[in-house]
Amino acid sequence: MVDIATRVYNHHWKIDPIVRSLIDTDFYKLLMCQSVFRNKPDTRVTFELINRSAEIPLARLIDEGELREQLDHIRSLSLSRGESTWLRGNMFYGKRQMFRPDFMEWFENLRLPDYHLERRGDQYQLTFEGAWPEVMLWEIPALAVLMELRSRAVLNEMGKFELQVLYARAMTKLWEKVERLRGLGGLKLADFGTRRRHSFLWQDWCVQALMEGLGEAFVGTSNCLIAKNREVEAIGTNAHELPMVYAALADTDADLARAPYQVLADWHEEHSGNLRIILPDTFGSENFLENAPDWLAGWTGIRVDSGDPATGAERAIAWWTSRGEDPREKLVIFSDGLDVEVIADLHARFRDRVRVSFGWGTLLTNDFRGLVDGDRLAPFSLVCKAAEAEGRPCVKLSDNPEKATGPVDEIARYKRVFGVGEQERMEVVV
Repeated sequence: MVDIATRVYNHHWKIDPIVRSLIDTDFYKLLMCQSVFRNKPDTRVTFELINRSAEIPLARLIDEGELREQLDHIRSLSLSRGESTWLRGNMFYGKRQMFRPDFMEWFENLRLPDYHLERRGDQYQLTFEGAWPEVMLWEIPALAVLMELRSRAVLNEMGKFELQVLYARAMTKLWEKVERLRGLGGLKLADFGTRRRHSFLWQDWCVQALMEGLGEAFVGTSNCLIAKNREVEAIGTNAHELPMVYAALADTDADLARAPYQVLADWHEEHSGNLRIILPDTFGSENFLENAPDWLAGWTGIRVDSGDPATGAERAIAWWTSRGEDPREKLVIFSDGLDVEVIADLHARFRDRVRVSFGWGTLLTNDFRGLVDGDRLAPFSLVCKAAEAEGRPCVKLSDNPEKATGPVDEIARYKRVFGVGEQERMEVVV
């Protein structure tokens, strides 16, 4: 097992680059990339960094030269032979050859496109522009780089023994969470913590801790590189990015209203089983489910990723019941701001009514709260979202207006088209 404290103390970025592989990313990114490669390969998009925790002055904490070094390193990466063999030949969700030969040939020759970086006050403006299949693969590594550089800015001030104590405390904190989760009969939990992790080495340690501590209750990780190296399942389906871009390409309000369902119609053609998971909250879950075509009710489950999680699950159960489906055969995946207390409460409330699973993210892989003076290692809310598609603004409404993105006038238009009224504002923890 890696001595993380010593590695951090002695680290040199060429030995420990923050992102060390193109598959050091979330599995759903690769699944979505294949879908985009097939259906909209020439669409031009722009992604941009959004620091929702404006009190964290990233440009004062992170040296611009070091940031550029890490981003340039990512642009030098390509698939290794072993990584390509794993993607081509491994079984994912019970299916061999998940990734088609034409997509793999393209991916094996890919280098990520250029980026635009400039400092604006205490923050960085970081954007990526180009063909959608290429640009979308910047999201996860860009977030990982910024999160870890912020961590390193704090860690660089610490001595060798101070770092040993810090990581010992962090390991103890996580293991105490694992011990609490052991008592939840029938638990199913995956690591979803790549994008806002403390570091790659720490995420890898967390996955190993869950493997040993939870056994069969731990069902896998969203991180492809760790899944490959640790021989666990790669977990993931799709995300808000797909309906956001499809919606931006819509020419009329009627086309806009149909866009979220067109995304899933394209997905339906490619995937079956546990890959058919609905993410309904991009433009408001209530309206999405109310107007969903009947064939979507036959899908395997729903991911609840914003708003009150219990309300989201109750809404899903009611929708399945209204469409003649048995909720006990369906899957609800909770994935928003989870920690042990919330997981335990939701598991107790819903485990006998639906199949329940949890995608545990930032507070698994980056919970250093209370371990450093001033809480300078506490996680914060950083995202990288689709901002434009073919020159048109991309919008996300969410079930929590604090997570909404896009121009104000377009947000108002989307609320009108999708019938979104007053929403409860909830603190965005991470």
